[in-house]
Order: sequence, then structure tokens, then C-alpha cells
Amino acid sequence: MSKIITEKSQKAFAEAQNVIPGGVNSPVRAFGGVGGTPIFIKSGSGCYLTDIDGNKYVDYVGSWGPLILGHAEPRVIKKINEAVANGTSYGAPTELEIKLAQLVKEAMPSVEKVRMVNSGTEATMSAIRVARGYTKRDAVVKFDGCYHGHVDSLLIQAGSGATTLGTPTSPGVPQDFVKHTISLPYNDIDAVNEVCSRRGKEIACIIVEAVAGNMGVVIPQKGYLEGLREITKKHGIILIFDEVMTGFRVAYGGVQSLYNIKPDLTTLGKIIGGGLPVGAYGGRKEIMDSISPVGAVYQAGTLSGNPVAMTAGIAMLEILKDAKIYKSLEEKSQRLAAGMEKVCKDAKIPAYHTRIGSMLCTFFTDQPVTDYSTAKKSDTKRYAKFFHGMLERGFYFAPSQFEAVFVSTAHGEKEIDATIEAFKDVAKTF
Repeated sequence: MSKIITEKSQKAFAEAQNVIPGGVNSPVRAFGGVGGTPIFIKSGSGCYLTDIDGNKYVDYVGSWGPLILGHAEPRVIKKINEAVANGTSYGAPTELEIKLAQLVKEAMPSVEKVRMVNSGTEATMSAIRVARGYTKRDAVVKFDGCYHGHVDSLLIQAGSGATTLGTPTSPGVPQDFVKHTISLPYNDIDAVNEVCSRRGKEIACIIVEAVAGNMGVVIPQKGYLEGLREITKKHGIILIFDEVMTGFRVAYGGVQSLYNIKPDLTTLGKIIGGGLPVGAYGGRKEIMDSISPVGAVYQAGTLSGNPVAMTAGIAMLEILKDAKIYKSLEEKSQRLAAGMEKVCKDAKIPAYHTRIGSMLCTFFTDQPVTDYSTAKKSDTKRYAKFFHGMLERGFYFAPSQFEAVFVSTAHGEKEIDATIEAFKDVAKTF
């Protein structure tokens, strides 16, 4: 094992802190959850990242999920280059927007109409506004540990970086903005039933990460999503599935296709931009037609439907239509998950493992993880040892216990088996 040298990354981080808050443009990148100095990336190819010092890593972050085909997938890059040659932005409609919307609609029957935006945060923010406008109600139900972007009204008991940094709420969010937000324990259908029985006529929507991916990977328990669908229908509440992370990742049709549930609205992102900045929200026609210019609910964006991003998304989704891709991802992800579980078992390391499709997580805890409170009992110091141990051996995992591991088609048996062997080595240091 060659020694990892990060002199250039350390220098870059010092410089970055002079001009960028915390030296990063998204908090979890600062390594606050694991300590140390973040590595600065120069390039990505397949399942590998190369940093500015020349170190090469097997990447299990994959730009936080969208790179199902790995970095710089040649077919996607070719289409992007062709699109860029025609111009980067028009601020006017293109046929590309229609094509991508049709692909989304074909994959998710619950989505009858879709509006393109520029990020997952923008998608969830807009979906909630539409739900409120359509129902003429103000209250929103979310779930502890579920992260839906940095929307003011949703930064209550948020997951992702907020969990990592120990700040589940944020200064700068007025109390008036969150007074209509109700946060309940994830996987607790009785809590939902109780609140909706009391306040159902006030609640515009329930928004949920159908599979939670921002407190680590937490799987919905049997009957939970079905229960949400039943309760929301009973009380006339809009059910929003946040599939920004899971849409086209866990299956071509997202979590909703795996569980055969039709939410009223779905939010998407990451993957439908082929790695470029894209978000979308869509759902039932009568709800979506309440958006301007058809309806009165206003939402706009100059770069929404950007031709380069649309092109990348179309290229990605066309490739992902091949069912063999998801079969391969399942096999590779199972191989990695089983290997990591065996390492923990053999080394007698307390750990709880979760996986759905090509998303997985190892929680360093001796009890099942079913919600935010049990996820937070994980040994984050042990995770930090795991993270740095793997990094030093050339494997890049998320710099936080409360994130997912993402497997791509570019990961081969060689890389996966090497990952497991490296973990065996790291486990000896625990």
C-alpha cells in the first residue's frame, strides 16, 4: 500500500477557507463528521477518483448518488459535448425538455406531468408550495432525519449534513416559517395516524424519503409506506415521495415501483441530470396544473430545462432502460454488502447493515436502525476510523456515518473484493 500524500489538498483547503465559508460549498465535504482535511478532486473516471496530489481512490460516493454509470461515462459525455457545441442556455423551450419529461413519465406512472428545476432542494420547495396552493392548507408533515434540501420550513430534525454537524435546525430560519411544520419519527405509522386524526384538515402534505438516505440508509418497515398512502387519501392530504436520491437509483421506476405505491407528487434530482445540476417535481395532472402559467401557484427558473442538463439526463435514462444494468447493480451491491457484513461479524464489530438496490450502509451500532433516534446511536468515532482507514488504502466513502454507500456499474469484482480486503485490514485497528 503506497502512502497517501495530500499536501496539495491541504494547501487548497487553507486557500479555500479564505474565500469560501468553511472552505467548501456544501457542509459535509469539510470532513467535519470524520475530522481531518478534505481531499480536492481533479478528475473522475469509471469508479475511480483522482485528487490533485495524484492519489487514486475507488469511489463509493458517486457525487452522492447520480453516477450510476460511473464517472465520465463515454456515451453521456459524448452527448454533453454535442449539446454544449450548440450553446449552453437559451432561456426558452426546447424539445429536449419534452423528451426527458416523457422518459420520467414512462418510468413513473404516478407522474402525469413534470416541471424541471435545477436541484433537489428546488424540487421539494416547489412541490410543497404546490401542495399548499392546491389544498389551501398550510401544515406540512415531515419525518425526523429525512433531509429534503435546505428549504426553510423543512430544516427541522433534518438528516444529512445537519445530522453530521449536530445542528438539526438552522439559525436564519424564522420561527414563523416552521410553525406549520410537524416532524414525526420515521417508520412510526401510529404517530402519523394520530396527528392526521387531530389535524388532518390543516395538513397540506406529507413529504417523506420513501427510503431514507440522509441518516444513513433506513428502510421503510412493512406496511409503512402503504399506511402513509391510506392515511393521506383518507384526509385529503397530498403524499409527496422525495425520490431525489432513490429515483432511477434503486430501480428504474424508483421506490414507488418497488412498493407499487402511487404518491400524489414525486421529487427527483441528481440522476435525471446525468450528473449535471437538475431537479424535477411531478405528479397528478390536476395538481400540476395549479402551477403557473396554467394555475396561480408561481414557480420559475431561468436555467430550468437547461439544454445541456436535459441532454445528459436523456442519455442517462435511455441507457438505464436496460434491465440488465439493475441486475448487475444488485449483484455487485450484494457482494459488497455481504463482504462488509462478514468482516464485521468475524472481527466482532457491532454493526447493523442495510441495503436496497445499489444503496447500502454500515451503521456502527449493536441495535437495529429503523429511525433517526436509533441511527444517532451509531459510533461516529468508529466510523471516522473506518473512513480514514479506507481513505488511506485508496477507497473513498462518504465523510459521514449518516450517508449512503453508492455502487455503480463501473465497480467491478476486482474493486469490490479489494474494498472488502481493505476493510479487513482497517477492522484490525478498531
